[in-house]
Amino acid sequence: MGRAPGDTPEYQVLWGEPVGCGQLDAAEEGYAAAGPAERLLWERLSVFEGAFDLRAVEEVCGYGALSVVDLGAVLDRLARSALLPVDDLFDGEDGGQRHWMPHAMRAVGARRLTARGDRWIVVLHHRRWCVQVARRAAEWWQRGRQVDARDLALRELPDLAAAMDPTTAPLTPGDEAGPALEIAVSLWFLWVSCGRVAEGRTRLRHALSLHPGPLPARALWLAAFLELESGRPEDADPLLVQAWASAVRDGDERCLGFLAHLRGAIALYQGRTRAAAGEFREALDQIGDVPDFGPTREACWAALALCYSRTDPEAAQEALDQLELDGAGRRTWAGRDLFADAWADHARAELLAWDGEPSRAAEHARRALREHLRLGSAVGAACAAELLARVRLLDGRPDRAAHLLGAVDLLRNSAFDTSYEPGRYCTVSRARSDEALRTLLDDPELREAYEEGARKGLFALSRER
Repeated sequence: MGRAPGDTPEYQVLWGEPVGCGQLDAAEEGYAAAGPAERLLWERLSVFEGAFDLRAVEEVCGYGALSVVDLGAVLDRLARSALLPVDDLFDGEDGGQRHWMPHAMRAVGARRLTARGDRWIVVLHHRRWCVQVARRAAEWWQRGRQVDARDLALRELPDLAAAMDPTTAPLTPGDEAGPALEIAVSLWFLWVSCGRVAEGRTRLRHALSLHPGPLPARALWLAAFLELESGRPEDADPLLVQAWASAVRDGDERCLGFLAHLRGAIALYQGRTRAAAGEFREALDQIGDVPDFGPTREACWAALALCYSRTDPEAAQEALDQLELDGAGRRTWAGRDLFADAWADHARAELLAWDGEPSRAAEHARRALREHLRLGSAVGAACAAELLARVRLLDGRPDRAAHLLGAVDLLRNSAFDTSYEPGRYCTVSRARSDEALRTLLDDPELREAYEEGARKGLFALSRER
């Protein structure tokens, strides 16, 4: 039966999800039965978008009246009536129990927090905590804990996304644009290396548009990088000019190195490998031995190897050797740069294919593909898979090549905008494979292999030898 006009609705839509009025009534009863400290914590926890642990609760909620109580004990008591346990620790993480507040409980807490007049101060505490989380993820990435950095950023992304929107802050958007921009820039690796280009571009542009003062050089560098990764190198050029001026103004020499790396990436995208190599060498001179942000020295050496991999194999091998030397020094205090390793394996596969060793080339191309898939880089995965398809053709296995191209086309259709144009470096491998397969795909068996590859996907195919 339908609901008659004037009847109480059966549910409300809260944070995009339907919540039954019976659930809200039960939450109100639970709030009424809680003690004063539990009620206050209940209210403050309503600012969290996702899950949280005791450390986060202490940083966001542990001030004022809650600074003089055993917050862990209060959280334990509240968890029995208002929270759900969450098992979202990633491998190797040393952390305690994490919780999530269901929407009905969160709505009750949010209403009471607003009525108390404390919502904005709690939101500010929450945003400062988000800045610290983003900084921690960025530090982990630079120190070789790249999978952990990605997992941390993705897990906390609901809260980080809220903090990257200056318009929802208690202060003016201009006042809050600084923290929002810092979070977006700290997460550069998530946008550039882990396949979330469109999201990063949108969030960064929003924060930049509300920033009241001179724009930071590193934010402009990232904005330019995301234009390149979106397949729009021409839109990166004016941002590069602004970023260079800001870096000179601020005396940020390392950012000048990042800009040289980006100019090299643009040149490589456009197929100007000699110009790209010069820019990557300039980047190596400027970013320092242990950059605290942005592309590492290993990433520069890997990019340099890519520049030479099809024209000067000796120079490419020299760059790969230097990558190992630089990386060995870095690994005395940090782990490997997995993103650089993936592109280095790509370059090694190119060199081995050049030397007529398709079996060894295929192994390195598979490594590159698996690592890009592991990190989430759609651009890297597509490029590695198309190289692997070309190597399979060289090895006399057109069925495997057709498998891979079918899976790549599925990935491109799902992960990229229809206007996206892959870089010249990547299109060369695909063009060679397409030319070789054009007549072969008239064979019904190869056509079936192409379609089967699309059904299987790259994750499954990356495990096939």
